[in-house]
Amino acid sequence: MAVDYAVIVVYLAGMLAMGWWGMRRAKSKSEFLVAGRRLGPAMYSGTMAAIVLGGASTIGGVGLGYQYGLSGAWMVFTIGLGLLALSVFFSARIARLKVYTVSEMLDLRYGGRAGIISGVVMWAYTLMLAVTSTIAYATIFDVLFDVNRTVAIVLGGTIVVAYSTLGGMWSITLTDMVQFVVKTIGILLILLPIAVIKAGGFSEMKAQLPTEYFDPLGIGGETIFTYVLIYTFGMLIGQDIWQRVFTARSDTTARWGGTVAGTYCLVYAIAGAVIGTAAKVMYPDLASADSAFATIVKDELPVGVRGLVLAAALAAVMSTSSGALIACATVANNDIWSRLQGVVGRGGGGAGDEPHDEVKGNRVFILIMGVAVILIAIALNDVVEALTVAYNLLVGGLLVPIIGGLLWRRGTAAGALSAVCVGGVAVVGLMWHYGILANQPIYYGLPASLAVYVVVSLATPPTDADVLAAWRERLAGDGEPDPAASAHPSGASSPSGV
Repeated sequence: MAVDYAVIVVYLAGMLAMGWWGMRRAKSKSEFLVAGRRLGPAMYSGTMAAIVLGGASTIGGVGLGYQYGLSGAWMVFTIGLGLLALSVFFSARIARLKVYTVSEMLDLRYGGRAGIISGVVMWAYTLMLAVTSTIAYATIFDVLFDVNRTVAIVLGGTIVVAYSTLGGMWSITLTDMVQFVVKTIGILLILLPIAVIKAGGFSEMKAQLPTEYFDPLGIGGETIFTYVLIYTFGMLIGQDIWQRVFTARSDTTARWGGTVAGTYCLVYAIAGAVIGTAAKVMYPDLASADSAFATIVKDELPVGVRGLVLAAALAAVMSTSSGALIACATVANNDIWSRLQGVVGRGGGGAGDEPHDEVKGNRVFILIMGVAVILIAIALNDVVEALTVAYNLLVGGLLVPIIGGLLWRRGTAAGALSAVCVGGVAVVGLMWHYGILANQPIYYGLPASLAVYVVVSLATPPTDADVLAAWRERLAGDGEPDPAASAHPSGASSPSGV
């Protein structure tokens, strides 16, 4: 295993080096939180694909393939569909807003009264997303290298917190590009063909497995519908996803780069399901479907290659973990702490000191949130329930006011706040009644949020004309530019040209 360990150590050291390099670039709030809004199509596509395809998409996607066959691709497939919908229909408008958080968008649209409540909901979602991603380190190290669970969480979490704190979005962007390449090579180009060959090819797989393993809808229509509600809609409104949209240098980059990333997700979904199906042929009696990925890697891949594929799994986990962490810290600092303190800008010095102070403040929040994530990950056991709660709150509470604000001019601040509160309370109450993993909370909570949004909006005065005028200007790209983005001349060399 020495060669495999060496591959992993080199990979992890490279992540820290990227963090150090990113620290030298992150000199303003814009550079630190959204990479100066300067990413070009290639880098934008790679980093967007990296963040949405995490441990659940890789290890969990293979596990679903092991359990259900090709229809196990639906979970990751709906993630890709959500990213495609976001990119085609909304990303250009989102990028033109020049904000940092989803709550800032709500404030712009509704007149500054919806931010803090939505910020709390979004913070809870991003926190639990970061926690569940961090716990995945334990799964990888436990099965393959017999490393203590707590040690694995602390090791993986510390590395992610370190490079995220050092360079913010620049570090995360650079590491995500490396992780995207590693995932593509390790999962699509190495593990996928080897798994199919070791299983005897598709003809042997069909001969060995029941026919439902090759039914595209074998996982069940209700399950697919639930995946669409949770993951497809979740991709439309998550702070972790929007913060990547904010990094695009133009609305065209956001639209087409995101479309490429979404298409990549569809391919990745099918690959994971095929790998899991092949693993079912080779290991028909595994105790846990989620161990299929680790088992096939450990038993079927040669030395060195095994380390690369393990690095691919770590890459999947780290990309989601780091993206969720910076999103969580951004919301905590900008949407909750700053509002509670009544602080508009930090630092009492001149204009030249303000970017440094803003970077320092956001860096401190990433460190604090990172430590909290590691501690919660160590203490928490049932990650599926935690993630389900997070997604139910996100979609049930925030989907309607966000999408409504983008599409319906008559939506009001009162309607938005009512939708957040009613949707959030409804999904919590229904989870308590039916169980956390039940489908009913999102089935009933989302329509309740929509009904309240429409009724209250129609029953209250329309949004102020000046607010709507300012909103339309920002959507058109005619509003105030991001002041921190001008810290670098437009001709400066940067990875945005990739």
